[in-house]
Amino acid sequence: MAGTAPDPKLHRRSIAVAALSTMVEWYDFTLYLYFSTVLARVFFGPGAESLAAALGGFAVAYLMRPVGAVVFGHIGDRRGRRPMLLLSMAVMSAAMLLTALLPTEAQIGPAAAWLLVSLRCVMGFSVGGEYTGVVAYLLESAPKARRGLVASLAAASSEIGALLAVAVSAITVSSMSNSDLESWGWRIPFLVGAALAGTVWLARSTMNESPDFERQRAEGTVPRYPVLQALSRQRSGIYRGFAISALGSITYYVGITYVPAFLTSAGSATESESLWLSTLAAVAVILVTPVVGLLSDRVGRKPVLLALAGLSALLPALMFSHMASGSTGQALLGAVVLALVAGGVSAVGAVATAEQFTGEARISGLALGATVATAIFGSLTPWLAQISVEATGRPEIPGFMIAVVALAVAPVFLTMRETRPADI
Repeated sequence: MAGTAPDPKLHRRSIAVAALSTMVEWYDFTLYLYFSTVLARVFFGPGAESLAAALGGFAVAYLMRPVGAVVFGHIGDRRGRRPMLLLSMAVMSAAMLLTALLPTEAQIGPAAAWLLVSLRCVMGFSVGGEYTGVVAYLLESAPKARRGLVASLAAASSEIGALLAVAVSAITVSSMSNSDLESWGWRIPFLVGAALAGTVWLARSTMNESPDFERQRAEGTVPRYPVLQALSRQRSGIYRGFAISALGSITYYVGITYVPAFLTSAGSATESESLWLSTLAAVAVILVTPVVGLLSDRVGRKPVLLALAGLSALLPALMFSHMASGSTGQALLGAVVLALVAGGVSAVGAVATAEQFTGEARISGLALGATVATAIFGSLTPWLAQISVEATGRPEIPGFMIAVVALAVAPVFLTMRETRPADI
């Protein structure tokens, strides 16, 4: 854990910049899912199979995330958190701008889809260094008694990015005709993302280095080969981080970002209506995240994780069944309940995963554990949920997927040690 007290200026300015900057990562990645029905038509052509193809492209690109996490993790553990975060944001800015400038399927045929997926792979690579780097930075800079609250700000900021993504998507879809949307309107959200990323890069350039990394440099303990050190000395932390992130990823990507596509394909809402419902769900996540982060500081990470695993096992199947009923009220209820559960897991998961590792090789450990789990349970699950619902006609299948993961990781939560500083 961090061994030096954070500088007051770092606490006021750099922590705020680090926490808020995660909105760009989630803006772009959730934008693709919220906008998937539109992108399916623009890049993959007409037909029901286009949505599954678009979600499959998301899955392929997401598999680049652990590769990027290892590469950027090496930079962060070897050269510092600050240069790592600047480089990852620069790559992300370029990828979003190029996406906004892509030709469509109507202009160049199937090559458009390949170009989109290629840029998504670049985005996945850069995102690999984002969240883990920010969470490590916040944990290492926060007062010990408020690590849960401060680290949860990364999750809250991420949801602000998701809220911005769904709001921009909803405004874009509802403010123009389908022909304009498919001709040029779809570019607007990606241009907004590129501008946001550039702004965040400028803000990050003012950040100080993490106090814990400064300690490592002063003590001469900066690891020469961070990945090897994580594998040899922190293997159990990698396993526990994988379990925590598995639940956080499937509750988030199936319970939140897949919901608009589910509502639209199930006929429960139009594209515009499903996006506005998801906007309300995103607000619920922003509100619950700091509450759960503070709760984990009060009662501990372990009991909060166990309680959320229980809710994840019991509620999602029922909520997906409600959302498929065709009632707007039930769709809203289901979307908000799923969002609250996912937001809670993300909040405590941010600090709990980072606390599984010492400062030396922390980001590489997170890359091998948490980011690999995110790649598996975040990339493939929306696509798997969609094809499973289409094949079986059972709307509760996505909820059962979440329940299976919750039951699988609960024993890990039960046997893990408490990492709240007061209990160490």
